[in-house]
Amino acid sequence: MSAPERIPPRSVTTGATSAELLAEGELTVRGRIREASNAALYCTITHDGREAACIYKPVAGEQPLWDFPDGTLAQREVAAYEVSEATGWGLVPPTVLRDGPYGEGMCQLWIEVTPGAELLALVDGQEPEPGWKAISFAEVGEGRTALLVHADDERLRRLAVLDAVINNADRKGGHLLPAAGNRLYGIDHGVTFNAENKLRTLLWGWAGEPLTGEAVDVLKGLKEALGPEGALAARLTALVTAAELDATRARVDALLATRKHPEPSGEWPAIPWPPV
Repeated sequence: MSAPERIPPRSVTTGATSAELLAEGELTVRGRIREASNAALYCTITHDGREAACIYKPVAGEQPLWDFPDGTLAQREVAAYEVSEATGWGLVPPTVLRDGPYGEGMCQLWIEVTPGAELLALVDGQEPEPGWKAISFAEVGEGRTALLVHADDERLRRLAVLDAVINNADRKGGHLLPAAGNRLYGIDHGVTFNAENKLRTLLWGWAGEPLTGEAVDVLKGLKEALGPEGALAARLTALVTAAELDATRARVDALLATRKHPEPSGEWPAIPWPPV
């Protein structure tokens, strides 16, 4: 019998094909990512002669949070993938909800990071250099401060729009994965879709600036897809509450009304901790 065909990250040509592999394949746990705050298991998955690496996060391994209902983080990760796919930007790796060795959980295609240009940096001075956007000043020890900046990169800008839509409460630097083919992925979307404003991110460099024409067109498409008869709304109904779905619609409407990137509200810490 021949060995299964190894599927490198994103070599599966469509998210739907990858999702089929994740949903129907046989999961084998290979290890645990100990740095994760919730149970995150590194696995291989095989199906119909194909094999890939993936992350499996069982609901049973989720830590309770005061501001999110218990046992809902896996569904929110899948909801973030669904919205990402609806944008056409493909910013979240294929993600499904399925049974596994430790019960129901989220299963997401593993992404191998490709070394490339820096996305985040600490620099001296009061203003960022060309090609960079300022985030905030940070203490770096011995009474010194440095300016935390992120790249002025269209991939990050798209991700900033996605985060505003899904109300991402935890966009850290370690959640940004550059990959082959000049792709960029965001991961760890368990704390999203809250009905209250929870946006916490490192991607504030465009705050208050006009949205790109591309982003406006994408938001118009999301508005339609989130309508009462929209396909995206139907998928999200099974993953988030009715109030959270209504709040998502309201965030899209607000972005289309202002046509600007959101700014920190002042009601919630704007930057996650730790930032990386």
